[in-house]
Amino acid sequence: MRTEDTDYDVVVAGAGPVGLMLACELALGGTRTLVVERLAEVDETIKAGSVNIPTAVALYRRGLLPALTAVQEAAMSRFREFIRNSKNNKNNQGEGGAVPPPKFAGHFAAIPLTADLLDDSDPAFADLGPAGDVGLILQASLERLLADRARELGVELRREVEVTGFDTYDDGVTVRLTPTESPTESPAGSPTESPTHEVRASWLVGCDGGRSTVRKLAGFDFPGTAPEITGYQALVTMTGAEELKVGWNTTATGTYAHGPLPGRILTVEFDGPPVDRSAPVTAEELTGSVRRVTGADVTVTEVRTATRFTDNCRQATDYRRGRVLLAGDAAHVHSPFGGQGLNLGMGDAVNLGWKLAAVVRGTAPEGLLDTYTAERHPIGAWVLEWTRAQIALMRPEPHARALREVVTGMAGTVDGTTYLVKRISGVWQHYDLPGDHPLTGRSAPDLELSDGTRLADRLLGGRGLLLDLADDDKLRARAEGYADRVDVRTVACPARPGLAALLVRPDGYVAWAADTGDGEGPADALAVWFGAPTRA
Repeated sequence: MRTEDTDYDVVVAGAGPVGLMLACELALGGTRTLVVERLAEVDETIKAGSVNIPTAVALYRRGLLPALTAVQEAAMSRFREFIRNSKNNKNNQGEGGAVPPPKFAGHFAAIPLTADLLDDSDPAFADLGPAGDVGLILQASLERLLADRARELGVELRREVEVTGFDTYDDGVTVRLTPTESPTESPAGSPTESPTHEVRASWLVGCDGGRSTVRKLAGFDFPGTAPEITGYQALVTMTGAEELKVGWNTTATGTYAHGPLPGRILTVEFDGPPVDRSAPVTAEELTGSVRRVTGADVTVTEVRTATRFTDNCRQATDYRRGRVLLAGDAAHVHSPFGGQGLNLGMGDAVNLGWKLAAVVRGTAPEGLLDTYTAERHPIGAWVLEWTRAQIALMRPEPHARALREVVTGMAGTVDGTTYLVKRISGVWQHYDLPGDHPLTGRSAPDLELSDGTRLADRLLGGRGLLLDLADDDKLRARAEGYADRVDVRTVACPARPGLAALLVRPDGYVAWAADTGDGEGPADALAVWFGAPTRA
């Protein structure tokens, strides 16, 4: 085995959206990061189809909104094409009525939520800024966008290599990397040993999916519930599609969705998990599932991309073991219903990135990493319960169907739709941080400032922000010693005359806030989140 002398601050296993977002955040924090990925190219397998508001806002705060908007418009063009081709289909009104409008509303347990019943005047949707209009983003498109961004920031990305082992020490980790291509042949025709090599790093983060090698090798506890369903999602060419209803539909034998992209089909059957999740999904297998669930005489003639999924539902009890951390599906797995998986992982990456970078730089104590599990684990646990509830409502048995009728009626009201969309969209998410101000622990509002900028414009560099809205020289003096970590800006916010100051963490969450006349200072919050001040 050959050893390289290259040192990194962090090795990230996995170059999906979560691993790449984490690498971008680490790079903004000044760390030298290596991302390793077993696949040669971006995975085009059809997976997540949308981002929620916390994900869109996080990307907006890093200057990626124009790119996101372009990606969404391309997806909307395909959506409109699908609707045009379906306009003569007598069944093109799915369960729940009209085809969903461009503004994302979502579904709960395959019960569609119509946007015209959403009360968007609810305070939870206030001050989102332009990111609130972004939603329809395919996972592969997001992965390409983040890969380009990571390269711009100087992240090293090695493809066709995977983590096959590691050793941890008090001050770091040695990671063994093995190419994923077939071993070379010796002159006699027998395979030789794969050219495994080692890299040294201070930290290793597993973003390598639900079957995470890093999680298994590190020995993380991963309790949960076993799968009950077999689901398929695919982009295909098929005959007989005119008999399928557009949107989400429930039948006597399961659930299916048709659209919103041309050729997209999803089925769910409640006859147990698949025998082999890793085997290629064939046209015959998809045809059988579609016919059993829909009752339509559909034949899949070509499979462009397809995947199986289950409702296996598990979560690591802690997201850190010494020098090894987990993020994304490596830390939690669940069914895809409600569109939470990708977004949950992106939230992990944004929360962990700045904290790990601060520890690497030495500007924050290692104990700051304890707040990663403390803040993200409860949100992950909620997602697992949210998806379990949906599986329970989708079961094709009398008691579940009776309860489903009740929930469908509630979802068909303004209050019901608004409640469910607030949960699905993620606007409810917050952290339990010290302080009594209603903004503390919540995502910072995208305030319009008197100099023509918005709050998000002040977070592009991934640094902390002390926003002085009352021109308070004493407030600014309290931030002395943090100039290398926190930007201090004095500006007014006419729309919030009573708000005097905000201390915003690099992930965009409010660490401290004060209204005019409160007389409180941010010194404690600065010390907790940004470490000790630098002395002259």
